[in-house]
Amino acid sequence: MDKTLVTINIDNTSFRLQKIHNFQWLKELGTVFCVFDEQDSGNICFGIKKDGVKSFVKYAGSKTVEYKGDVKDAILRLKKAIPLYEDLKCPILIELKKYFETECGYAAIFKWVDGECLHSHWAFNPYEKYNNPNSPFYKYKHLSVEQRLKSLDEIFSFHKYVEEKGYVAVDFYDGSIIYDFENNITNICDIDFYRKKPTINDIDEDFWGAKRSKAPEEYQLGELIDERRNVYTMGSIAFEVLGGEMDHSIEKLGAGEELYKVAVRATEINRTKRYCSVSEFHYEWKNVVKTIN
Repeated sequence: MDKTLVTINIDNTSFRLQKIHNFQWLKELGTVFCVFDEQDSGNICFGIKKDGVKSFVKYAGSKTVEYKGDVKDAILRLKKAIPLYEDLKCPILIELKKYFETECGYAAIFKWVDGECLHSHWAFNPYEKYNNPNSPFYKYKHLSVEQRLKSLDEIFSFHKYVEEKGYVAVDFYDGSIIYDFENNITNICDIDFYRKKPTINDIDEDFWGAKRSKAPEEYQLGELIDERRNVYTMGSIAFEVLGGEMDHSIEKLGAGEELYKVAVRATEINRTKRYCSVSEFHYEWKNVVKTIN
């Protein structure tokens, strides 16, 4: 495959694409200081600096290395994501500054946030993610239980807000989380696939999302994707942050039996046994956390 790739050099960075592409429009935004070019969504992202101010640029239009779909679909998805960032704007979500069409694609410019993505697959392979002390996920998992509970509370609060605004959190996983280890700040960086309710699984088993956080209904064509599905995702994130990820055993969860019971109910295979909303789940979760702190 490497023989068919082309290398693009911009400022002091370089990256690979499946086809040559014009990025001259980037020069007006500033100097590129980093590139994220291994996404399978069809987007390529850049860190840009101008007059001492950093920005995060998400762009669809080029044929990225890992993308197997149609570039036009990637462009359409990014365009459709813009109203999400505007409607769900809040402190934990990266701030959308502007967006525009280019000659060959579409760009969204966000305010830069310091921190590291918990699923940095471009820098750490699956083994290293969990075992390399420099991996953001490893460092996050080795924060104190109190720090991780605080981070989770912010994530749950955001998704309670998402729910109240009438959305479902499609494709939320650890790759959507940026954590600033110096200041202990959690940010959410990617909500591109969130959807307005009501919605269903219209893709079948390849519905957007990571296996470690997808509910059973996200593998079945025509199934309802709603509040109870949101609850499953939040419970899955709890197991990932505090426990054994897809191993939902009490032995792996390092936060006590009562909190384990809340997470287990959230991730029930039978959706009718789950909490009916993120609001209800978060209420129960907080009540247990109070007894821990």
